[in-house]
Amino acid sequence: MEKDQREQKEQTLEEAFVRLDQMLEKLSDRDTALEESFQVYAEGTKLLKYCNEKLDKVEKKMLMLSEEGELNEF
Repeated sequence: MEKDQREQKEQTLEEAFVRLDQMLEKLSDRDTALEESFQVYAEGTKLLKYCNEKLDKVEKKMLMLSEEGELNEF
């Protein structure tokens, strides 16, 4: 597993969203060099993928809740 993936796995969704907001600000800054923009964009797409995977897992768990309120994981 890559270092970036390990670091992302340790982040909460809230922390990841804060980091994504910081990246958006960086990309919006006209003083950011083009090369740095590409790097931030690439990092952002990886972080966004992590967030989507994490949200998918939560959604699947919610769908697995039985009528009695029990969680049936698969």
